[in-house]
Amino acid sequence: MPLPRPVFLSRATPPHIATLIVLSGLAALSMNVFLPSLPTMAEDFGAPYRTIQLSVALYLVMAALGQVILGPVSDRFGRRPVMLWAIVLFMLATAGCLLATDVRAFLGFRMAQAVIVAGLVLSRAAVRDMVPTAEAASMIGYVTMGMSLVPMLAPMLGGALGQALGWRASFWLLLAGGALALWLAWRDMGETCARQTGSLRAQLREYPELLASHSFWGYCLAAAFASGSFFAYLGGAPFVGSEVYGLGPAWLGFLFGAPALGYLVGNYLSGRYSVRLGVNRMLLLGTAIPAAGLLAALGLFGAGMGSAELFFGFMTVVGLGNGLALPNANAGMLGVRPRLAGSASGLGGAITIGAGAALSAYAGRLLGPESGALPLLGLMLACALLSVLSALWVIRGARPEMAAP
Repeated sequence: MPLPRPVFLSRATPPHIATLIVLSGLAALSMNVFLPSLPTMAEDFGAPYRTIQLSVALYLVMAALGQVILGPVSDRFGRRPVMLWAIVLFMLATAGCLLATDVRAFLGFRMAQAVIVAGLVLSRAAVRDMVPTAEAASMIGYVTMGMSLVPMLAPMLGGALGQALGWRASFWLLLAGGALALWLAWRDMGETCARQTGSLRAQLREYPELLASHSFWGYCLAAAFASGSFFAYLGGAPFVGSEVYGLGPAWLGFLFGAPALGYLVGNYLSGRYSVRLGVNRMLLLGTAIPAAGLLAALGLFGAGMGSAELFFGFMTVVGLGNGLALPNANAGMLGVRPRLAGSASGLGGAITIGAGAALSAYAGRLLGPESGALPLLGLMLACALLSVLSALWVIRGARPEMAAP
């Protein structure tokens, strides 16, 4: 039975696209708003930079584990209640980060904040509940286009707040964002998923059906490696900016948002052309662009022509590719088994973010004051090339058509 047309602030209809943007945006905001303040936080807690940098990697690990559960739980109990509970828990964890007096307590509450990844998982699943695969890629593109303003502006805002008011100001912002998201989800997020019968354990047992699919793995790996370049950037760029090039928090925050500018354009192009060109063509294009850009960047830096502006400028190319690749990879994942859209969103997201957590932590360990940006660029290029190979693997084994809802 078709779902009714969304009506803003009506719980009787599916969520409006503006609500999906806010819910996804809060998850993105939580991931990177405080990153320009990492060196300051290390000083405040009296901890090494590598220890406080774990606030990125551990968050990603918990986000990956959470998605494995959140997807099937939302298939079983519905998108709306899972989203509401996730926001409440996120707000409690954010309050814990604000009250933390030592680095261990902070890292513990920071890990708990990862529950807000539900905003990403359930927004994608709700879109797939509403429309078929090609249209889902287009709609996800528009949702992430609006959301992409967050990672572009958040580091700038976080850097300015950290410099003016201290690093805790970023977490006050997250708490306020959680309150807004809770009100909006309560008022507007109507249910899109028909609750399934059976136990949650039975729901989890359906994961092997996804894991046996060539298409699911192809889309998953393409998404994981494409976003892997960005996650490596998250783990290494604050060090490159502050320690290699000596940038202050405000200027670092401004430059740090460079990938999001490309991501915004890529999401727009996905929304505009995914239905016309198809998911797989857009995926291949989105993986090839960052590979070419990073290869050029590595050549320039290897020739001694590197600078902070050039490093962050090339990151817009990575963002552009991700904006093209990820909406189409995610739509492809969710279209493999439409009745398991929540599970596919959760499992695919877990694989993507789990790989990102490892890459983020590894990037931080690769870098030192004498290393420059070359090790980070090399790691990002390796991820980009693997994403191209994954996209080609998807195309080689592609089904002639994807299922409708």
